[in-house]
Amino acid sequence: MFQGASFLSLDAKGRLSVPTRHRDVLSATASGQLTITKHPHGCLMVFPRPEWEKFRERIAALPMDAHWWKRIFLGNAMDVELDGTGRVLVAPELRVAAGIAKDAVLLGMGNYFELWDQATYSAAESAAMQGNMPDVLKEFSF
Repeated sequence: MFQGASFLSLDAKGRLSVPTRHRDVLSATASGQLTITKHPHGCLMVFPRPEWEKFRERIAALPMDAHWWKRIFLGNAMDVELDGTGRVLVAPELRVAAGIAKDAVLLGMGNYFELWDQATYSAAESAAMQGNMPDVLKEFSF
């Protein structure tokens, strides 16, 4: 289970250093192989390859009226590998799609990560916290 937020900077080539706390798990469970694709909220999803394969199967099984979503998720997916120093290259097309130039936030979301432009994430998080709590959380005890 991946959790927590890491504030990171991409280098000039678009490489992201995966936090040390996640590297060992990614090496053990996915041999350092990841897949990155678009998320409908404007960020990127970063999957360990075994989790991506499960997600890909679910998306591929969607009915024809969800074909555009198949294109968004599957058509933009890029397979990458952690290099020897724990970095992963985020393709220029995906960086542009998520508006990530340099400063980013990597969020552990259980079985995958979300990768956000830092300013975009901060604004979206602030707006969410200022808005109404979803009904599903109103009965949740904190």
